[in-house]
Amino acid sequence: MSSRIYVALDTPDIERAKAIAQRVHNHVGGIKLGLEFFMANGRQGVREMAEIGLPIFLDLKLHDIPNTVAKAIQALRPLEPAILTVHAAGGRAMLEDAKAAAPSGTKVVAVTMLTSLDDRDLVSIGLNPDPHEQVVRLAELAKSAGVDGIVCSGEEVAAAKKFWHDGFFVVPGVRPANGTVGDQKRVVTPRAALDAGASILVVGRPITQAQDPDMAAREIEATL
Repeated sequence: MSSRIYVALDTPDIERAKAIAQRVHNHVGGIKLGLEFFMANGRQGVREMAEIGLPIFLDLKLHDIPNTVAKAIQALRPLEPAILTVHAAGGRAMLEDAKAAAPSGTKVVAVTMLTSLDDRDLVSIGLNPDPHEQVVRLAELAKSAGVDGIVCSGEEVAAAKKFWHDGFFVVPGVRPANGTVGDQKRVVTPRAALDAGASILVVGRPITQAQDPDMAAREIEATL
């Protein structure tokens, strides 16, 4: 992998997504496409982005009954994404079926706790007010279910790495030391996330909203 950075192209505008991807092509390791892009452009849009030549991280965070998630992933198989997300909270059977339905070359990673949530949010949805405890619990479930890894904040990746040495750890909510946090609540710097055990770093607005996205990607890459 040329870079641990995956650029998050969270836009419905496929031409804008292509333009940014082409500009940063040499300084990122892949492209993350989420719900906003997928709902606007569908599978054909993903195919067009793949033509740029970078691995595709399809971040759809699937969460439904096991059969539905498995059928959804089967429908996505022709796209052969490098990485695909499901929600760990879907439970063991859903995680097992998701992995079984995915192409052999696709890493299925389970979202533990969104980086936009904090302890007060956990209480509001009926969980214990400890993000660290929640992430570790779901990481253990994901590991036992046989998926490839998890999505978690940089604050929890080190704890997961301790018991899942060969896990694939995706860390979003990454911000440069001088970056704007925005709607994220649990953020770390790219270097701190990597040192803690991150496999890849997901970086969106610090690159995509920069005056010069390529320079922004290079500056982040230089800290790694």
